[in-house]
Amino acid sequence: MYACVKFVTSPSVLRGGSRVLARPVSVCVFNRPEARTEQAALLPVSEASLLNVSRSFQTSAVSRDIDTAAKFIGAGAATVGVAGSGAGIGTVFGSLIIGYARNPSLKQQLFSYAILGFALSEAMGLFCLMVAFLILFAM
Repeated sequence: MYACVKFVTSPSVLRGGSRVLARPVSVCVFNRPEARTEQAALLPVSEASLLNVSRSFQTSAVSRDIDTAAKFIGAGAATVGVAGSGAGIGTVFGSLIIGYARNPSLKQQLFSYAILGFALSEAMGLFCLMVAFLILFAM
C-alpha cells in the first residue's frame, strides 16, 4: 500500500499528469509530434511554418452560424413584447367600454385615460420592436 502511494505522489507523475489533465483533448491530439509531421508533409514549407500563426485568428463557419442563430433567437424573444402591447391595448379599450357602460356621464374623462393607456402600451411595444432591430442589425 505504501509503495502505491509513493508512486502516485512522486513529483514526476504529478507534473506530467497535471499538464495532461489541464489541457483539452483536442490540444493534446493535435499537438502530438506525428500530427504535426502529417500536417507539414501535406503543406509546402512556407505554409507549414505559417500554419500555427494563422490558425488563432481564423473564425469558423460554425461559430458564425451560432452567432447568427443567437441573433435570431434574441430578436424573436424581444418581439414577444409586441404581443403584450396588443393585449394591453385590448384591455385598455375593453375597460373603456365597461366604464362607459357603468357611468355614461364620465365619457370624456374615461376616453382621455384610455388614450393615455393606449399611448403607453403602444410605446412599450415599439420599444420592444426597436430592441429586436438593434439585436439584428447593430451587433
